[in-house]
Amino acid sequence: MDAFFASVEQRDNPAWQGKPLVVGSKGRRGVVSAASYEARKFGVRSAMPSFMALRKCPHLIFAPLRFEVYKYVSMQIRDIFYDYTDLVEPLSLDEAFLDVTKNKVGIPSASIIAKDIKRRIKIRTGLTASAGVSINKFLAKVASDYDKPNGFFLIKPEEAEEFTEKLPVEKFFGVGKVTVKKMHEYGIFTGNDLKKIKKEQLIAIFGNRADYYYSISRAVDFRKVISHRQRKSIGAERTFEYDLQNKDEIIGKLNEITEILYSRCLKINTFGKTLTVKIKFADFKQITRSKTNKNYIKKQEEIKKQSYSLIEGIDFISKGIRLLGLSVSNLDNDKKEKKKEVWKQLKIPFLT
Repeated sequence: MDAFFASVEQRDNPAWQGKPLVVGSKGRRGVVSAASYEARKFGVRSAMPSFMALRKCPHLIFAPLRFEVYKYVSMQIRDIFYDYTDLVEPLSLDEAFLDVTKNKVGIPSASIIAKDIKRRIKIRTGLTASAGVSINKFLAKVASDYDKPNGFFLIKPEEAEEFTEKLPVEKFFGVGKVTVKKMHEYGIFTGNDLKKIKKEQLIAIFGNRADYYYSISRAVDFRKVISHRQRKSIGAERTFEYDLQNKDEIIGKLNEITEILYSRCLKINTFGKTLTVKIKFADFKQITRSKTNKNYIKKQEEIKKQSYSLIEGIDFISKGIRLLGLSVSNLDNDKKEKKKEVWKQLKIPFLT
């Protein structure tokens, strides 16, 4: 989707259309969650502190985050995907991989399917999407970012390797800013530069990511589209306008986060054995404290009591707390999946 959160806000508020807008808080500790294309022209980007965004664009419009609305629109879009294939792998609310090699509509062209999906998304939601089509996940993702907004880009099988050779490494899916900087230090600026580095040398430089870089530099990616991924943890966290330094205030905020976390566990009927407290101090240093139980934590009061014990002994008064988070892991997903398995006695036709 194109600038998804911001586009939803502009759709629902016609007066904001065509104007620089961000989704996020304007407060002292505010952070930009999403920026419209009009805002991006001023250098405003997601994850940027709000005060910095305002410096770049003083007339910037701030829209409060409406997560439930974005989730609802995301499900509308996903319903469209499932009309074509069950092999849908969501990356986030606004992005997904689709494998349409075999599809429900019997269309032999992935390009036709992609364009039809774009058309239906526009009709149903009033929003635009950009589509990338190619022979694997790596190239499809790169293609989807190549012609934004409202774009379509196809990388044909016979063009894949040459396209990758010319591609700047900062455009590679799965290569972050830190890795790009490291690649540049080694004289790697394009896919072709990366392709020239021997595998042994890549391992020495990049460790366990070397195999991936070696393959994608040759336009090779054998990863399948995975339609169902098992959740590993459930969490909730909050960043505060002002640093917390009073213990009673911290306990109060922990209680609020506990309620959010517990409601999320109830909503999907999933609980965990391990509780983790995440704390980010005013100086941005971050710590975590965890406790693993023999049984699954199924009561809200249990989460509260254990979170209190986990913060005992932490010097939060002199440092001040900027962010608090709680999460549960070691979930009971495995148990539920096993229950779904159906065992059937096979009838073996012996010959007599």
